[in-house]
Amino acid sequence: MNLLDTVRNTIVPIHKEGYPFVAAFFAGSLVLGWISEPLFWVGMVLTVWCAYFFRDPERVTPQDDDLVISPADGKVSSIQMVVPPEELQLGNQPMLRISVFMNVFNCHVNRAPVRGRITNIAYREGSFLNAELDKASQENERNGLVIETTHGNIGVVQIAGLVARRIVCWANPNETLTAGERFGLIRFGSRLDVFLPAGAEPRVALGQTAVAGETVIAEFGSAKGPVVSRRS
Repeated sequence: MNLLDTVRNTIVPIHKEGYPFVAAFFAGSLVLGWISEPLFWVGMVLTVWCAYFFRDPERVTPQDDDLVISPADGKVSSIQMVVPPEELQLGNQPMLRISVFMNVFNCHVNRAPVRGRITNIAYREGSFLNAELDKASQENERNGLVIETTHGNIGVVQIAGLVARRIVCWANPNETLTAGERFGLIRFGSRLDVFLPAGAEPRVALGQTAVAGETVIAEFGSAKGPVVSRRS
């Protein structure tokens, strides 16, 4: 492998949704440079951060219909039985909800946790509370997808956060997603909730770091029971 190949494999591409923001940050840096050279370098640091925020790395996703893959990079912030949001039309009985919180340094491209057909996409306006708060699932602005799978309907909800002000989803109803396929992103800090039907067992622990498109967060048809973990 030559030097060019090494550089090409090291540099992570930027998602096209980030191009206008990186350009705006760079233009702002040039303007600040006319005022003061130190301000120019502050602007350039912010430009590099913006490019880093919108990075879109390749991921290797297990292709197994019994596995549920993390839809986001971040920290597993909640694992509990919760009634899903009404707009998803998943019923009024509690479902297993696994939440992944993304801070402003995480990759924010969202990926499908399972293979299946999108039967419903529901957007709902709301507040912009800290996405780590449990009530953010009900009160914050959000966009939900319902995916029809061999194990039943699964809900995936993009939730805006304290800083986030824009949820992007380019998937459409009746489209078929494969596990790990990109379907949207949220700008500047947020959270993803996954609602799973009976038969799913968690395969992550609270506080664990999840990688979108790679980390198995739950499994169907296993008799192993919930995951046991320890902090060290």
